[in-house]
Amino acid sequence: MSLTADPPACTVPAAGGASTHKLVNGGADKLIFKIKSSNNNEYRITPVFGFVDPSGSKDIVITRTAGAPKEDKLVIHFAPAPADATDAQAAFAAVQPAGTVTIPMSATA
Repeated sequence: MSLTADPPACTVPAAGGASTHKLVNGGADKLIFKIKSSNNNEYRITPVFGFVDPSGSKDIVITRTAGAPKEDKLVIHFAPAPADATDAQAAFAAVQPAGTVTIPMSATA
């Protein structure tokens, strides 16, 4: 069971901008994920919860509003998805995260 992010880091202008990343499931099991940010004031993540099919991928968009340049990070918690799960947010509450992926985020002047 593995989940990776491509690209593995995010750099956006401090004045605001967006970056698209792909979560890639390298395993044979469907995964469920939840994304946490160290800076919810200046970053918006879409989607926050979701599924990644076996050997599949899911796009996430990191959007930054204007703010002072600084270093932040996203932490993506993931676990095998329950077989009958259709609502990622509700299902994630019932699982124990099996791993994490960290995406460092830099806002440049």
